[in-house]
Amino acid sequence: MGVSVSASTAIIVAGLFFAFTTFYPVAANGLDRVSEAQHGVNERALERQNTDFTVTNATTDGTTLTVNATNEGSVGLVADDATLVVGNEYVDAGGPNASTTVDGDGDTALWLGDETLRVEIAESDLSTDVVGNETRVVLVVESGVRDAATVTEVSA
Repeated sequence: MGVSVSASTAIIVAGLFFAFTTFYPVAANGLDRVSEAQHGVNERALERQNTDFTVTNATTDGTTLTVNATNEGSVGLVADDATLVVGNEYVDAGGPNASTTVDGDGDTALWLGDETLRVEIAESDLSTDVVGNETRVVLVVESGVRDAATVTEVSA
């Protein structure tokens, strides 16, 4: 009885040691991933909280839709990552159908605080009729913050 009990105990202890050495790295890696994901969520929430901009106006002269927005937040934004929704149509501000300038500079994509973003879109590239039907324009930045304005018609 002494040898078989000792052998069984040794096998059980070895099995528990093997199970623990397998379980611990899996648990530690899982905890690290959850911690990193929580950190990412907190970083994105802080970015959203520090992002603030206002669509100052949206105008059309019958051929070109022009949207102006001022960055009032403490976070620098990427102008080419902005998205416009004109009526119910998605327009990528950094795409081929739109041109963006930041304070008159078309060579930069960085939209810092107190700078004005100007997005111009040829109305022929839009399927939505912008003239005369009180179309709303929504500007959305990469963090999900958005602002809207109603398009007004100006004489050319």
